[in-house]
Amino acid sequence: MPIVNRVADLQADIVAWRRDIHANPELLYEVHRTAGLVAEQLKAFGCDEVVTGIGRTGVVGIIKGRKPVAEGQEVKTLGLRADMDALPLEEITGLPYRSQNPGKMHACGHDGHTAMLLGAARYLAETRNFAGSVAVIFQPAEEGGAGAQAMIRDGLMDRFAIDQVYGMHNSPGLAVGKFAIKPGPYMASGDRLNITIEGRGGHASQPNKTIDPVVVGAQLVMALQTIVSRSVDPLEAAVISICQFHAGSANNIIPNTAKLGGTIRTLRPKVRELVGKRIKEVVDGVAALTGATIHLDYARGYPVLVNHDAQTAIAAKVAADVAGDSNVNANAVPMLGAEDFAYMLEAKPGAFIFIGNGNTAGLHNPAYDFNDEAIVFGTSYWIRLVETQLAA
Repeated sequence: MPIVNRVADLQADIVAWRRDIHANPELLYEVHRTAGLVAEQLKAFGCDEVVTGIGRTGVVGIIKGRKPVAEGQEVKTLGLRADMDALPLEEITGLPYRSQNPGKMHACGHDGHTAMLLGAARYLAETRNFAGSVAVIFQPAEEGGAGAQAMIRDGLMDRFAIDQVYGMHNSPGLAVGKFAIKPGPYMASGDRLNITIEGRGGHASQPNKTIDPVVVGAQLVMALQTIVSRSVDPLEAAVISICQFHAGSANNIIPNTAKLGGTIRTLRPKVRELVGKRIKEVVDGVAALTGATIHLDYARGYPVLVNHDAQTAIAAKVAADVAGDSNVNANAVPMLGAEDFAYMLEAKPGAFIFIGNGNTAGLHNPAYDFNDEAIVFGTSYWIRLVETQLAA
């Protein structure tokens, strides 16, 4: 079962929506224009219900199938999710539809995700060739704002009686027309640490009279790296990356303070617990060794994204129906990026799949652009998933 012919007919419209969203990027929960466009289109498609303001600026459209539910079966509702927000980044693509909002850019393909789900919603509202209901979920604030969690707290799953939930993300480097998925842990938890080192400043020629926070910070950076290499099982995955180091104002002054910032990624709860515990122990140890006062702010971010076995198998089969068996990797390598769809998979069974974006710039790169050639595959996947899962 190849791509849906009607989707090929809708390609021009979907591309137009995508490029309009791309030219008008919005951040986190401030996706008012994008959410308005989505709600307007869903109403125009004839969705049975369109609800705005879920999770502040999220939008949900409900489409009911025309096929009767088999006797004795409960009516099922499938949730299909796309993210709407952009990134705080200056675009350098030079494209005709490049960002018109300085310092904001769709550098992760959420414009494509939103447009593909809109295309699927249009087709499903036209045909209604399924039994049960579909909830098309357009989520704000995936990029660090936990918009999925906000929508869930606003009653997303209960209000719309969602039984299963599915998500999709584009993947630069994976050929257009290919899909990748795996059961179990697929994307990492994303925790954050911020460290403030309070030393004792002074003249650079007399370091003996100071507690140099730069040296303390350097020790701390290196010591933290031993957690992964010496405390975590080598067969497990973990990353500690210190990405910020701020200190000093002149070449001959030892400063009073230094600040570090970074991220921690793990794929299993037990490793997450271990790494968090060891970070505190290392910070306390370096403080005792150097005499500095070190403040650790450790914040838990998105949880591990865990695909459910049954729904992953269904998603892989549907992707193979659309693209062919040879174009679906159903046991892909886990990745240490984080994704707040993890909250939805904690709430309901479901699966998260990657779709090829071709040989493009990477995600979060100022030269990135979503590949419009992927649209027919992603939109067809959503449609076939619904018609397969909600067959009469």
